[in-house]
Amino acid sequence: MADTKPKTVGMPMLHKVIFAVMLALLCVLPFVIYPVFAMKVMCFALFAAAFNLLLGFGGLLSFGHAAYFGGASYVAAHAAKVWGLTPELAILTGTLAAAVLGFLIGSLAIRRQGIYFAMVTLAFAQMVYFFALQAEFTGGEDGIQGVPRGDFLGLISLQDNTALYFFVLAVTFGGILMLYRIVHSPFGQVLKAIRENEPRAISLGYQVNRYKLMVFTLSAAFAGLAGATKSQVFQLASLTDVHWSMSGEVVLMTLLGGMGTIFGPLVGAAVIVSLQNYLATFGAWVTIIQGVIFVLGVLLFRKGIVGVIAGWLRRPL
Repeated sequence: MADTKPKTVGMPMLHKVIFAVMLALLCVLPFVIYPVFAMKVMCFALFAAAFNLLLGFGGLLSFGHAAYFGGASYVAAHAAKVWGLTPELAILTGTLAAAVLGFLIGSLAIRRQGIYFAMVTLAFAQMVYFFALQAEFTGGEDGIQGVPRGDFLGLISLQDNTALYFFVLAVTFGGILMLYRIVHSPFGQVLKAIRENEPRAISLGYQVNRYKLMVFTLSAAFAGLAGATKSQVFQLASLTDVHWSMSGEVVLMTLLGGMGTIFGPLVGAAVIVSLQNYLATFGAWVTIIQGVIFVLGVLLFRKGIVGVIAGWLRRPL
């Protein structure tokens, strides 16, 4: 009898080289460009990678991922400023809060499919937004400002941007590697099977809803990790982080870079954040320019930037 159990896929040499080159470039980056901008790119790259786990590999489109990104940002900022937790504990607290929120929302959302699933996630995200607007500890429209960066493990000060950069690098790069491991684990292979043919996965005996809930919770947790880390970088948690437009941005990053690829969301996040930064002088026109670029990207790169490159190389990226 053939073995139908999903097998773990090892990391190809090409991926090892890409990760090694990426890490080397990131280690040099803070000495070339403004470290805070580089940290922002890394946080959003992790956010996009977390969303891609749900959409690209789980086949579930969520319009409410800002709830976990922003929710974790608020919790981490509050934990650092009011509770006096060290940065790593504050980030961990925010990540756990996002995972719990993702589990609760996911438990209800997975009962629906397609556009109904997306609308349910958007509705819950809007509830989180209005909670952040009205709750006392969130600071309302002012948000939580002046979040202390603190000392890593109570020993290494993160007040210096360079020191904080390498802390953020360790968090985000480690998170991306963990997502890579999840995708290429037996669990990840089952997710792909569910995405491609859910009825067949059910017929093989897989409890599809359990897998959907697990990937939803994991995606929310990693999105929370990105949001909590961002609150430490900018020393701020604001309504922008939980606004519906943030959910739209992460969808744009994922689709532009390449949905269902490992490195696509990272490229998409870098492109979008760079555009927002260097085109900021255009004011409200930035949104229009982003829309034009997205349309051109869809027309010219139907599988995303990295998806097209992978097609040329005939190797998965």
